[in-house]
Amino acid sequence: MTIQNDGDLAAHLAEQAGKILLQVRASGVFGGKALGKAGDQTANQFLVHALREQRPNDGLLSEEEKDNAERLSQSRVWIVDPVDGTREYGEERQDWAVHVGLAVDGRPALGAVALPGCDVVLRSDRPGEVPAAPEVLRMVVSRTRPAREATEVAQKLGAELVPMGSAGAKAMAILRGEADIYLHSGGQYEWDSCAPVAVALGWGLHASRIDGSPLVYNQADVYMPDLLICRKEHAARILAEVAALTPAAR
Repeated sequence: MTIQNDGDLAAHLAEQAGKILLQVRASGVFGGKALGKAGDQTANQFLVHALREQRPNDGLLSEEEKDNAERLSQSRVWIVDPVDGTREYGEERQDWAVHVGLAVDGRPALGAVALPGCDVVLRSDRPGEVPAAPEVLRMVVSRTRPAREATEVAQKLGAELVPMGSAGAKAMAILRGEADIYLHSGGQYEWDSCAPVAVALGWGLHASRIDGSPLVYNQADVYMPDLLICRKEHAARILAEVAALTPAAR
């Protein structure tokens, strides 16, 4: 049976991949890095086969799949990350995610992000209300290597740092009222942000490069150096603080 609606398909696949990942982890036959590898490969096979079955005419880009340059000539390209936050997944934490995004003509048009550890799927086409920001803003940063740029901007804003795992978990923390700013400058790839950015935009948030330029997907070089997701009312000040940083900090 074909799932006609793209939003329903993205959400269903993200949710089912998350359930598969939890089953792989609960099996008890993998540990450490082997668990991360088994989870990545198992979820990837499910997502790739499902998308090729459901949307055979669309392009596909996955972190765990060999890239195919044919996608560059296609308008619609699914961009997936089977396990965003493999380390957190392997450590049985909750801050990891499954990303299923759809780029149309380079634009992050639609996406679903599953947080299997929290039993939640957030989708771009069914936005909720983002909780109001507290008096003291909170910025999510890497729990292992916070970027200097993010920490300096947080200091300028008087924001608290909230260490967290995967990119998807960080972005969704804003929608869930657990954080207010996600400023990343340590380098990512298209699969790290396509679905989370689509969801953030669908929920009315600001999402851009840290110089304010748009995020463009389905490029030949899938490396994406930086990212800002925040409430629209905070974007101008954050972008100004980034621009004011010394070249060494940027």
